[in-house]
Amino acid sequence: MKNLVYYFGCGRYVSRNNKNTGNFIVTKFNDMNLKIIYFFKKYPIRGVKALHFSDFCEGAELMKKGANLTLKGLENIRQIKMRILMILNE
Repeated sequence: MKNLVYYFGCGRYVSRNNKNTGNFIVTKFNDMNLKIIYFFKKYPIRGVKALHFSDFCEGAELMKKGANLTLKGLENIRQIKMRILMILNE
């Protein structure tokens, strides 16, 4: 995971308490859209993670169109987030 920061040239790695695992965190929308999403569209994810990625892309597309600036758009993004969380908890 640490190498993702160097590979993509963005984000940061945050280790968890046990130091054997951690999270790759990208907060800049352009980095997510132009680097991360682009990469995984070029090299598709398989399995259940593909569903997460599809939902993630849908939310990113809404944000790209400015939907996050309206109450209706924010509600749509919130529903996408809930779908992702429901899949994760199955």
